Amino acid sequence: MIRCFARTPLIGAPFISTVHFTSPPSIRIFASRSSASSSSSSSSTVAASRRSISLSIIAVTSSVISSVCFTSPALAEFSEIPNSGGVKALDLRTGDGEVPIEGDQIEIHYYGRLAAKQGWRFDSTYDHKDSNGEAVPFTFVLGSSKVIPGIETAVRSMKVGGIRRVIIPPSQGYQNTSQEPLPPNFFDRQRLFTTIFNPTRLANGEGSTLGTLVFDIELVSTRRLHR
Repeated sequence: MIRCFARTPLIGAPFISTVHFTSPPSIRIFASRSSASSSSSSSSTVAASRRSISLSIIAVTSSVISSVCFTSPALAEFSEIPNSGGVKALDLRTGDGEVPIEGDQIEIHYYGRLAAKQGWRFDSTYDHKDSNGEAVPFTFVLGSSKVIPGIETAVRSMKVGGIRRVIIPPSQGYQNTSQEPLPPNFFDRQRLFTTIFNPTRLANGEGSTLGTLVFDIELVSTRRLHR
């Protein structure tokens, strides 16, 4: 059983988590809050700042194992999403927009990390830039089954503007190399899938940990395709 804890930030305040490691199986995450922006800043600057900070989470840099615990002085326990196949979630920020429904076109920003590679961050939409240098969200249709089940499960109960950290077990993660989201870099994809589908380690009974994923997801928008 995985029990995970983290400090829940106040809504609207910049959140940066720092990871401190103790002896396995525990990992301690402490939250620090940066100073507020000047009240004279323009609304566009504030919005841009909030977005750039909202998912600024330092990647895990030491071993994450199946019995990992995230702890802090103020404990907010991860909870398992009902009927999710074991996906655990912690809301870092609660949104105030719409809740998506099946068939909606969804836009999300995310950080994706692989537990079996010491929390290696294999992809981030904030690294995907358009011609203007702006981060490009990942877009998919909810219920299309083109993305890994754990992400669909996570966004179904989110509101637009919310940020959720989810721990996705292998059964709800990548089942093949065509499921999205996919790192755009070939070498990152290769490293990701040679770890998850490593035949030797799978034969040694490590399948329950190889494909465990940690995603930080921000629900940017949801749009009804059929009204």
